[in-house]
Amino acid sequence: MRMLSMQMAIAGTLAGAACLWGQTSAADVRVQALERRLAAERHLLIDWAGLVRYGSEDAELRPPKPDEERVVFLGDEITENWGRGEAAFFPGKPYLNRGIAGQTTPQMLVRFRQDVIALKPKVVVILAGTNDLASVTGPATEGVMAENFTSMTELAKFNGIRVVLASVTPVCDCVQKQTTLRPQGKIIGLNGWIKDYAARSGSVYLDYYSALAEGRNFKKDLTSDGLLPNDAGYRVMAPLAEKAIAQALGK
Repeated sequence: MRMLSMQMAIAGTLAGAACLWGQTSAADVRVQALERRLAAERHLLIDWAGLVRYGSEDAELRPPKPDEERVVFLGDEITENWGRGEAAFFPGKPYLNRGIAGQTTPQMLVRFRQDVIALKPKVVVILAGTNDLASVTGPATEGVMAENFTSMTELAKFNGIRVVLASVTPVCDCVQKQTTLRPQGKIIGLNGWIKDYAARSGSVYLDYYSALAEGRNFKKDLTSDGLLPNDAGYRVMAPLAEKAIAQALGK
């Protein structure tokens, strides 16, 4: 009987320790998440536009050769992640990736001179808007987004750079909840404006949306989380981008 009591006491102690460890572990995870968020917010305050991200690379980059058809891809995490998986980022082509995760159109506008104009590309491909819709850096109306797209386009054209304006890519709730922050109707509405403005400004409209969507949803086999393309998604996007670039170059 005494032995049974001791076993029960030991079991209770172990169970209590396990419970405490679980609580501590969960608390550690929350603390780490808060620390990461704090670091991100601190970085945003120090370098809101992300000028440091590519500053050194831009400074070290040589001017393009006379016959080089350099292209800059300006964007957010959808652009930045391109080439990090098995789907390479246009191997053998003089294409530069200037995507920064989490960015919105006002941030891209601020760094447009450093990360686009100063690199002297023939073409810039602008993929932006999904984080504006999610209010990542604050509320953004379609009018404000339109002004930022217009300013980037006018800056590019003034400097002899041809412009490709890409549609905002679709989202779905097939992996994680995405449509609350990025309502599908708003994506369609913004894409309508981008397409119309591309025609009015003499830019090329790059329709990623139609190729990636099924109805209003991101095709599940082409996305990793309902927001970002997976390798298969980027493989769908690559030839569309190449075609738009060729059109911008008049080929």
